[in-house]
Amino acid sequence: AGCWAHVRRKFVDAANGRNAGAAQQMVALIGELYTVERRIRDADPETRLRGRTEHSRAILMRIRRWLDRTATRVLPKSLLGEAIGYALGQWPILITFLEDGHLEIDNNTAENAIRPFVVGRKNWLFAGSPKGAETSALLYSLIETAKASGLEPWAYLNHLFEHLPSAKSPEAVAALLPHHLKMDDLKREGSIR
Repeated sequence: AGCWAHVRRKFVDAANGRNAGAAQQMVALIGELYTVERRIRDADPETRLRGRTEHSRAILMRIRRWLDRTATRVLPKSLLGEAIGYALGQWPILITFLEDGHLEIDNNTAENAIRPFVVGRKNWLFAGSPKGAETSALLYSLIETAKASGLEPWAYLNHLFEHLPSAKSPEAVAALLPHHLKMDDLKREGSIR
């Protein structure tokens, strides 16, 4: 799926240039999409899909008409022209979020999850070996996925390391993935001992 936050960022940059008024129109239209998303954020995927179909689809049609109309009126190399070119080039994947209520309108959640690792990027140059770097990446992925799934990472890793050796089938391994567990599963297990 495409990222509307990236598209919006390009139009915000263009709003500081020559065609500020036109760029601000697009920022406002994208803002309407985010208004819909805020209303349906915590809903189940079916409700989100229905809300997008009822509200976002019409906004997207207005955005597309604006892009097509304005593209012929600005210089392609201007900030606004480049923002329009980017949006039009990304269009097929920008509208993918209309097809599935599980999808997000942007990738901000993923970017926020990896931000700590991007900030520490120079530290990762000293992993010791390619195998060490691969192992670190695997652990960081597990930790962030556990957080995204509402699990406390330390409890999840303890659960994983305890049960992984006895997982003999692909299904048993899959059952240990964070999105298949709840924090209560980990707490219940910890209280047995």
